[in-house]
Parts: sequence; C-alpha cells; structure tokens
Amino acid sequence: MSTADTTRPLAARIAAAPISWGVCEVPGWGHQMSPARVLREMRELGLTATEFGPDGFLPDAPGERLAVLGAHGMRAVGGFVPAVLHDPDFDPLPAVRAALAAFAACSADTLVLAAATGLDGYDSRPSLGSDGWRTLLARLDSLAAAAREYGITATLHPHVGTMVERVDEVLRVLDGSGVPLCLDTGHLLVGGTDPLALARRDPGRIAHVHLKDVDAGAAEQVRAGRLGYTAAVAAGMYRPLGQGDAQIAELVGLLEGSGYDGWYVMEQDAVLTAEPAPGEGPVRDVTAGLRLLADLGAGRWAVGR
Repeated sequence: MSTADTTRPLAARIAAAPISWGVCEVPGWGHQMSPARVLREMRELGLTATEFGPDGFLPDAPGERLAVLGAHGMRAVGGFVPAVLHDPDFDPLPAVRAALAAFAACSADTLVLAAATGLDGYDSRPSLGSDGWRTLLARLDSLAAAAREYGITATLHPHVGTMVERVDEVLRVLDGSGVPLCLDTGHLLVGGTDPLALARRDPGRIAHVHLKDVDAGAAEQVRAGRLGYTAAVAAGMYRPLGQGDAQIAELVGLLEGSGYDGWYVMEQDAVLTAEPAPGEGPVRDVTAGLRLLADLGAGRWAVGR
C-alpha cells in the first residue's frame, strides 16, 4: 500500500497531474501550457495535490519547486520517472537516486517508475529476451529498496510503449518481483489488461492509481498496431471519467472496499494544438472527472464552472 495518510478520506486523496493539461515529456507532443496556468486551474478546481510533471515543467531545485507549488496552494505527490531497466550495461540507480532525493526534499511520497525503452516517445518498442527480463525484474526490486531509504514508495507503471505494456508482461512483474504497481486504468486497458480484473487479482500490490477513461475501440486500434499511441491520444482516445470503457466507478469502489489508502491521480492524457481560451480545454475534462468522483461519494470540489 501507499504511504498516503490512512486517516484521510478518499476526497483528500485526489490529486492532479500536468499531463491532463497536455504537459508531457515526449518531444513534439503538442502545445505546452505554462506552470502558472496549469497550477492555477488545478487549484481553482479545489485540488490541493499534484504530481510533478516532466523534467523542466517545475524548477529542478527542490526549494524553488516547493515555492512554486506552495504559491498555488498545492502539495507534492511525486511523479513519473522513466528509466531503462533492462540493459545490463546501463545503471539506472544514480539517476533514480537523484530523483528520490528531490522527491524527499519536497515531501513527496510516491515514485512512479516506467520501464523505458531508451527510445523517444511511446509509438514503438523493442522485444525483450529472458536476460533482459531477468535484469529488469532485479532492477525493480533494487530501486524499490532504494526508494524505501528515502521514505518513498516506488511503483512500476505499466505503460504503452515501454517494456511493461501487455497483460503477460504485467503478470510477469507481479510474479517475478515485489515492486508495487501504479494502476493506470488507461494504459492497462490499451495494453490489453482489464484494470478491474487486475485490482481483484492482487489489490495488495496496488500502491498508486492513475485515473483515466478510455474509448475501447481506439484502444484496440493501438493494441493491434493500426494506430499510433500519440495519434490516438490526439484523436480523443482518453475520455472524461465515466464516459469511456474503463469501469472507473466499479474500480474505485473495489479499491476502497479492499482497503486501498493511496492516491487517485486525475491523469487524462491530452495533446493540445494551441493555448485554450480561459475556462476551456483540459480543465473541462478534469471538471467532468471530479464530478464523477463526487457522485461516487469521494467528496465535493469547487467545480461549478
């Protein structure tokens, strides 16, 4: 389970992520909104916590990063760190330790690892043999142990276009390592894993949740290789919560009933072509998602736009 405070109600465990505003680490992903606007809109929705976003979105220096978040009434949850884990000739530990030190200095509690391919973007990936898998699984356990030294929970994020994407790969991580999972409803479904079935199978391995809804037809196109991942996101594959096929309400109910005490991060990946008009753009989809969570009894936010 996550290190999130178990005394807090579900409403206090909802967090934001800059990717919902189209802010992404992938070169050429789309128009990138400013931190000032993104953080202001998060706070105007009543959200009080966020993941960091990609390198360069917030200041690198922990003190400056905390100051920017604090100026907008936001606290740090942690963030997404892609790392090459399968290559025996590359050691990811120094870079991950540097990220962990920065996370700890900002009082963030969750490291979201992705098993990066070493390529830019998420539209293709190499195959991984038995030696690569052995290296990857061992690295996951060693990085999780390193995170514990900083008081941080490390999770592995199955993610489209990484070395852990498909259902057999997710199960191989569960069976071959002890690392907890970041359950991302969208990436799992696109990769062919039923998020609800995974939560039922092993709820104790879920330490962090990314909530996004998905058009199952578009997901199948990506899975079959008929549509690139970035193009699918730009075309609206990710839907506002409750308007897709990821069974968000059922998943939240199952996790809460299983004793899950971690974060629910609103993470509806978006690709923008231009700066949205005030009150328009990603904020509308996030608002819809918060309304769904409020209807589920998660609490009430200032979402009256």
